[in-house]
Amino acid sequence: MRRLTVLLVPLLLTSCAILQTAPESPPAATDRAQEITRAQSTTLTRLGTVSVQERGSPDDAERAIAMKANQAGAAYYVIQLVSETVMPGIWYSTAILYGPSAPARGAQQ
Repeated sequence: MRRLTVLLVPLLLTSCAILQTAPESPPAATDRAQEITRAQSTTLTRLGTVSVQERGSPDDAERAIAMKANQAGAAYYVIQLVSETVMPGIWYSTAILYGPSAPARGAQQ
């Protein structure tokens, strides 16, 4: 049992590093909202969330999220969930909307 514990503890601690993401800079903002990764959202201002329920495919739900992000004036969005509901062919999706980077603290304007 002790050998198993000695083996499992380092293995579990090492696997925690997989869940950490290194910050990345987002792409340059355009006139349309862009999907980004969670690692690219660390320096951006969170604007809110949107959700959709669409009949069709997962792609239809993702397109509806992009459309809502554009309507809200967001520069970026991160899709959190795309899942089929209990009704076949109806997809539910949620996303977080982000605006441009927040100014650095103590910066002169």
